[in-house]
Amino acid sequence: MKILKTLLAPAYRFKRKFPLLSYIAGRFVTMAVMLFILGLAVFALMDLAPGDIVDQVMIRQLFSENQSRMQTRGDTVNAEQLEAQRRALGLDQPFYIQYFRWIKRVFVNHDLGVSLISKAPVSFLIASRLPNSIALNIISLVLITVFSFVLGVYFSSKAGTSADLALTFFALVLHAFPGMLLLILLQFFASLTGLFPVTAYPPFPISEAPLRFIVSYGHHIFLPLLAAFLGGIGGTLRMIRATMLDQLGQPYITSLRSRGIREWRVYFNHAFRNTLNPYITGSANLLASLFSGSLILEIIFAYPGIGRLMYEAVMQEDINLVLANIMFISALVLAGMVLADITLALVDPRIRYGKE
Repeated sequence: MKILKTLLAPAYRFKRKFPLLSYIAGRFVTMAVMLFILGLAVFALMDLAPGDIVDQVMIRQLFSENQSRMQTRGDTVNAEQLEAQRRALGLDQPFYIQYFRWIKRVFVNHDLGVSLISKAPVSFLIASRLPNSIALNIISLVLITVFSFVLGVYFSSKAGTSADLALTFFALVLHAFPGMLLLILLQFFASLTGLFPVTAYPPFPISEAPLRFIVSYGHHIFLPLLAAFLGGIGGTLRMIRATMLDQLGQPYITSLRSRGIREWRVYFNHAFRNTLNPYITGSANLLASLFSGSLILEIIFAYPGIGRLMYEAVMQEDINLVLANIMFISALVLAGMVLADITLALVDPRIRYGKE
């Protein structure tokens, strides 16, 4: 016990001296542990799944490599060939050995592997699609945040009026409306009117004509952005409006008004600041829902993002690409949650991590 206390003494001193940094470090350690368990669970589920999900991939490879020979000689893919492919890929080992080999390859060799279908490096495929998904979801998050705060704060001052009831009704409808149906309706609107493209990405690269690409990108991305915005603003707007109304009913607001403080200062300097806490807490979940919802969006609008890449990898049973996508998206979601906790500690002076 004394040896353990001696070993942990520097950590305790660091925690007392830098409580916030200690909390941040602890959150990152927790995130790493969660990612480790998630990866192990993915490998375990792949091992427990009925049948062998890589059979079809390896059969495709063998047929593509030996197609002419099979046609001329009538050969068939036998068990020995499949087993040789499994040994070459390391899939004949238990799932936990495969997982630790994958971890070693990622952290020691900095290699995510190669796609079993396209033979391209997995890191290249993710890097080519990730900026598109980040741009789509960050723009959506900014638009949802700005409009939710503006409308929520404004209509909280009009509580009970016809306009407030109408806004609350439409926000509830948007919150409950099926996202996939909304995407299909917008896709139908685009094809029927011709005002917007049915695909969400320009048909030429940015290097060809940068300025024209930006204009074309804005035109192509409008409907997907509208779908993401309408899908996310309903719940966020209702949360901010409800939080503002709750704060405006607190005794400290009555005390401020009794002192003759101007109404705009009561709203923005006091009540509004206290609405940031629940929003920051929920923003990580909002960002996670945007990333998960963009999977359907990217498929319907043929948007070249990481969600569509995941769909293609699952449909083709590309194990390396599926695993890397799952781990990468999970890391982004967990990092967003950690960032939300850190931001909450920075903006709220009442929160002190590590203090008695």
